[in-house]
This record gives sequence, C-alpha cells and structure tokens, in this order.
Amino acid sequence: MATGGAQRDALAALIEALRRLPGVGVKSAQRMAYHLLQHDKPAAQALAGALNHAVQSVRHCTRCHTFTESAVCATCADPRRDARLLAVVETPADQAALERSGGFKGLYFVLMGRVSPLDGIGAAEIGAERLLARATDGVVEEVVLATGFTAEGELTAQALAAALKARGLRVTRLARGVPAGSDLEYVDLSTIAYALHDRH
Repeated sequence: MATGGAQRDALAALIEALRRLPGVGVKSAQRMAYHLLQHDKPAAQALAGALNHAVQSVRHCTRCHTFTESAVCATCADPRRDARLLAVVETPADQAALERSGGFKGLYFVLMGRVSPLDGIGAAEIGAERLLARATDGVVEEVVLATGFTAEGELTAQALAAALKARGLRVTRLARGVPAGSDLEYVDLSTIAYALHDRH
C-alpha cells in the first residue's frame, strides 16, 4: 500500500510541477505527465537533467541582467555592438525577439519584470536603480524603452522615462503601428489610433 501511495504522490507532484508553467492547466499537466511516463521516459529523464543543469548553471549577466552561464553574456561581451544604444526590455524572451528581428545592434538591460501596482511591484522591485547605474556609465547616449504595450508595460516605460530623462539621457520608445501584411479593417482601433499618432 505504501508503494502505491508513494507512486501516486510522485505522479501528483509531477503534475503539480508541470501545472506551474504559464498557460498549463491541470488537464494539460496530466497529459504531459502521462505521456512522459508512459511513452517517453528518456525524454522525461532528459528534461529533468536539463532543468537541473539550467538551475545550477544559469545566472544573471552582471551588465544586462539577462540569463547566461558566464559572468557577462555573449551580447554584452560582443565588441561589435553599439554601446551608445541601450534597449530596456521586460524579459529575456523580449530580448530574444528583438534580436531575431535583426534591427537592433545596441546593448540591452533586462528588467525581469514590469511595474504592477496591484501586485505591489514598483520601479524599485524591477531593478530601476541598476538600470540607472548602467545607463549613466558615460557611454550610453540613448535608452530605447522596449517594454510591452500592456497597461503595466506603459506604466513601466513612463516611470523609467522620467527617471532617465532627469539624468540627461535621451529616451525613446518603441513605435506602435499596423502590423505588416494586415488589412486595416481587421486591426484593433487602439493600434490604428497609435499608428496615426506616431506616423512619420
């Protein structure tokens, strides 16, 4: 009986762990757990090993705060990057998206969050002081606020812009507009309004 209970406990713990991933509910977590244990135990072991290795090895870059295995990430260490430009993003995933676009050749600062008054998260909690220290290193000339266009992302951009401008830095914001290849009739009204306002 104890063995069966232990097995159920182990399975329940796995399901609960998977359920903590964003966008994964109980049923999705159950499907993943059953699939890994029933059909692909090698994948389950590889996943467990990769997670354990990442938790032990991945840290924050001392300059931009993104994930890396070394003290300074590859982007910050790249002498070809334009150190006069600093893009501020909310997460490493946002940084990766900007990199994939191929349109930004400067450096980054990753906040690891965004201002959310309802959750008690202010500028201090997302590393505003570290950002200010990084941006006022005497090399950075322009800070590009590349936070999301959610309510929290806008609050974050406004709070950071005020602090950065007070220190004499040039601050710009990602433009909002109509997605390439889309028909206007299918674009939401707020996007059209911002596109008109930011037209050039």
